[in-house]
Amino acid sequence: MPDRPSRPEPRNGVGVIALAAGIVALVFAFVPAVGDLVAVPAAVIAVVCGWVGFARWDRGQATNPRDAVVGGTLGTVALFVWFLVFAATNGTAA
Repeated sequence: MPDRPSRPEPRNGVGVIALAAGIVALVFAFVPAVGDLVAVPAAVIAVVCGWVGFARWDRGQATNPRDAVVGGTLGTVALFVWFLVFAATNGTAA
């Protein structure tokens, strides 16, 4: 039996990290005091890891594009929600 080159294992970790960080960011984006410390860094991590994970899928190195895209999207939504909460709680009264 001839030896066939083995296909490398998929590198799905970044997509999973994007999904987990996106979920955490969206949950904490609704909490005014904690959102600044948890939601913003988690959202940035989710967006960056989502891009990296989707790029890996595009190159054929990963098999979970849905996790990467959903994680990046949740991170983006979390940043938007955090901004709205921040503006509502820190606005100046005229």
